Amino acid sequence: MKEQGIAKGVFYLFVMAVAIGAQGKEKPISPISWGRCLSQKPEFYAGDEAIRIADNVLLYQRNTGGWPSNIDMTRKLTENEKDKIRNDKSKEDSTIDNGATHTHLRYLAKVYNATRLERFKQGFYNGVDYLLKAQYANGGWPQAYPWLKGYHRYITFNDGAMIGVMTLLGDIAESKPPYLFMDEDRPKKAHQAVQKGIDCILKCQIIVDGKHTVWCQQHDEKNFEPRPARAFEPIAICGAESVGVVSFLMSIDNPNPEVIEAVQGAIAWFDHVKLTGIQQIKKPDPSGEKGYDMVIVADANAPPMWARFYEIGTNRPIFGDRDGKVYYAMSEISPERRTGYTWYGNWPAELLEKDYPAWQKKWEPRKNVLGN
Repeated sequence: MKEQGIAKGVFYLFVMAVAIGAQGKEKPISPISWGRCLSQKPEFYAGDEAIRIADNVLLYQRNTGGWPSNIDMTRKLTENEKDKIRNDKSKEDSTIDNGATHTHLRYLAKVYNATRLERFKQGFYNGVDYLLKAQYANGGWPQAYPWLKGYHRYITFNDGAMIGVMTLLGDIAESKPPYLFMDEDRPKKAHQAVQKGIDCILKCQIIVDGKHTVWCQQHDEKNFEPRPARAFEPIAICGAESVGVVSFLMSIDNPNPEVIEAVQGAIAWFDHVKLTGIQQIKKPDPSGEKGYDMVIVADANAPPMWARFYEIGTNRPIFGDRDGKVYYAMSEISPERRTGYTWYGNWPAELLEKDYPAWQKKWEPRKNVLGN
């Protein structure tokens, strides 16, 4: 597989989550942020600061082998804080949400490669084993494991969760740097897990009137049907997270006909549902909690954009609120949700403009669903 910015995009979502979770905390911080932990110069990972952060990562690792989400691993911890974290080892809050676990594993691999300290390799192995164990027999990954409650049990594409895991396991399976130190057994298991994951992705793709579209943020762990998550995240065809899924499928070398059909269908759907002639802007609103409101205005010169959620069957943009109801205009939901969630974006733009044309010429030159 080829990396086409997949891991970077997944990690970006995680960085945003950590930043949000860390607001208001006045704690000693590291010279680097956790959001930049994977982008340092090679020599950094052999240094004292990298080792200190890696030891934090091990400290937060649960007995399951995974990690909880939204924790700044670079903070300098007091002894009392370390004792409390050790007492939390048995918690069942390990997850792949917001970059958790697969980001931690990428960091441990970098530090182990630079230091050859055995504890980091063992922590890495424990985390990989966690990901392999967490996978459903049908190839999907739940958002959280072993805490399979509520929407956490669903096969989760939201925030790049499953794609982040599969990208890491794909790199391990292909023995890419920095995973050359792996034993023989785990890369084989990682390869098998990725193949099962691809099968799951194809089964989850939403088909309407015989045509392939894209994916919901989460799908049923048994029958692959789209499922809701939080009250404001309804069952829908998702214009955001589906981009990462398509990018992953496009990274597969020598794709089989099923993968090609899935990509072509998704690209055609993205092109069909793009929104033109409108723009989303921040409108000053001194009376609002954030001092602004998010509104849609007419703009004939605006580039295309996409809704976060589309109604299955009609492709109408839909919006959710904390009351669990579905609305058909962003203006109909509460100001708190209008400004507290991302309802529109240009997520598929680069996919359609650059990535797909290159993929199409290489793998399916006979058919270009964009018609150019």
